[in-house]
Amino acid sequence: MSVLTWTWIIVGLSFTLYIGIAIWARVGSTKEFYVAGGGVHPVANGMATAADRMSAASFISMAGLISFMGRDGAVYLMGWTGGYVLLALLLAPYLRKFGKFTVPDFVGDRYYSDTARLVAVVCALFVSFTYVAGQMRGVGVVFSRFLEVDVNTGVIVGMAIVFMYAVMGGMKGITYTQVAQYVVLIFAYMVPAFFISFLLTGNVIPQLGFGSETIDPATGQASGTYLLDKLDGLSTELGFAAYTSGAKSTIDVFCITLALMVGTAGLPHVIVRFFTVPKVRDARVSAGWALLFIAILYTTAPAVASFARVNMIETINGQDSVGTLYTEAPTWITNWEKTGLIKWEDKNGDGRMFYAADARNEMTIDRDIMVLANPEIAKLPAWVIALVAAGGLAAALSTAAGLLLVISSAISHDLLKKVVMPNITEKQELLYARIAAAVAIGVAGLLGIYPPGFVAQVVAFAFGLAAASFFPVILLGIFSKRMNKEGAIAGMITGLLFTTGYIVYFKFVNPTATAADWWFGISPEGIGVLGMVINFVVAIAVSSFTAPPPAHVQELVETIRIPRGAGAASHIAQH
Repeated sequence: MSVLTWTWIIVGLSFTLYIGIAIWARVGSTKEFYVAGGGVHPVANGMATAADRMSAASFISMAGLISFMGRDGAVYLMGWTGGYVLLALLLAPYLRKFGKFTVPDFVGDRYYSDTARLVAVVCALFVSFTYVAGQMRGVGVVFSRFLEVDVNTGVIVGMAIVFMYAVMGGMKGITYTQVAQYVVLIFAYMVPAFFISFLLTGNVIPQLGFGSETIDPATGQASGTYLLDKLDGLSTELGFAAYTSGAKSTIDVFCITLALMVGTAGLPHVIVRFFTVPKVRDARVSAGWALLFIAILYTTAPAVASFARVNMIETINGQDSVGTLYTEAPTWITNWEKTGLIKWEDKNGDGRMFYAADARNEMTIDRDIMVLANPEIAKLPAWVIALVAAGGLAAALSTAAGLLLVISSAISHDLLKKVVMPNITEKQELLYARIAAAVAIGVAGLLGIYPPGFVAQVVAFAFGLAAASFFPVILLGIFSKRMNKEGAIAGMITGLLFTTGYIVYFKFVNPTATAADWWFGISPEGIGVLGMVINFVVAIAVSSFTAPPPAHVQELVETIRIPRGAGAASHIAQH
């Protein structure tokens, strides 16, 4: 069967499963809609958290970034992995003890202020919509190739699927859908990695193949050249920096990594997952399971990136690096050309394709396609190619659903119920939550059709914004009794405005700026660290010159600081 037929079968079956789960998990209360009723098993929650955490950026774009950037791309790998550890150890148990299932709810109650709550709602919407733009872009990329439709149509189909299980099932539907999506995405990521690792290095385990000798295709024996040495040679021959060298400055590497780490710790759609389990202890256990499930993909990504890079260069340039005749181009190039994500310009008129870093280059290749195209480049069976498509969609849609629920709860619960219409009934709140989710899906679709950048770049911006807005107020809210509402509000506003302004200026107003133009050599992807520092400084300074929090708030901080006990989250009112 053809790739298209296999894609319709595998993607169709997976989507049927997701929608079936949504119908089975249809909710009837706000607690089920927001936190799945608080009764999810830690292992299931760990799988759902992993699916929520591993977005289109992780599945589709991260290996593509590493493939094109070499060692510099590892900042995404280190930042996203370290960030989850930071969240699980430093914040999640304390937030679970506090008993609030949204970040704005925590901010509003901890800082005893509806104004602080409103600022947190704005930050949550800003971060979530920025992040969801990357997911919808990923959905469009997958559909444009594998279902042979244009990107816009692909985004619309993805919107319809998310609508079914996010609006109907809420967090309960999303949680069990994400368990299924994790199984699909990890299977889809690992199967081609096993195949390609064996073909290139003779080692079926990609993490080991990454450090192994390559196989000589002529003899079928070890070539004597290690994979990374071969990549370094190919890269320098074509005018690129050595694959294992780094071009970014040390300060920029540090800032991007740290921004991704603390941004992860401030992501509202990941934090809310720790409220779906019955006990504080279960939150810790599910965090450990999630880290294990995440590590499977994250330790494989560098190998997938290097395999894709070697195969891509040798496919386009030929084994002798003189280029491949376009009339003899492999099917993966002609297939992806239809999407507009690969372009060939015959500069010298020889009819041959050539890929390089200098004037010899004739190929424009979107880095977001590397994981999706990898099985085609390696000439794997059609069912494997279709499986990767299903995995990419699972990764994008799982995170999109979690983000849309954050947007929905921020509007219906934190804005309407807590501030604007405190007397609405639970049934009305649930209705508003579903309406908000539906509207958010429409906005997310527009962002997918008109994305502000490639997937991982857009997601990096979201992490920077989360780092600059949420992380300081959450951390200080847990560990500082002196932190008050004036400091929290001032810190969030200044951190968010500074980071947003910097990103907008250097990405949209002055996109041709070089590293020499950046402040202290920090790129827009890493500027969230400076925004975070500004947030901390402003928040602490303002708190020092204004009245301390009320006594009951200071006592509350003492109560949540040690998340002991395995029973109810705390005496604080549950919602």
